[in-house]
Amino acid sequence: MGRPFLNFLKVFVPFSLVLFAIQYYITFNYVEATLYYSTVSNYSFHILATLAIYATLLFMNQNYQDKTGFVFMGLGLLKMLAAVLFLLPALLNDEVAIFAQVIAFFAPYFIFLIFETTFTIKLINGNK
Repeated sequence: MGRPFLNFLKVFVPFSLVLFAIQYYITFNYVEATLYYSTVSNYSFHILATLAIYATLLFMNQNYQDKTGFVFMGLGLLKMLAAVLFLLPALLNDEVAIFAQVIAFFAPYFIFLIFETTFTIKLINGNK
């Protein structure tokens, strides 16, 4: 898992930091709504989930190359479930601007998903 994971981190860390800085700036300066989760909390979820998913995919790819795509789809479903469970307290709170919270969470969610998908495709195609 060493070399491919380090190559992933070389791209993932700067990508995450830039994306976090952009959203933090926008949220801090332009969003006046009350959010349940801070930008740091949202990005902690996204970064940890992405690292866990990619590490699992690397393990699966090294041991069961033909199952990597299926594992990616299954982990994507689990991540969506975790996202709903993560957001549930915010959605049930009456003092929170729900629409702003959902946008603040799911905008980076889909960007990270595109990032994961891109690296998963490279991982799968590297086997051929």
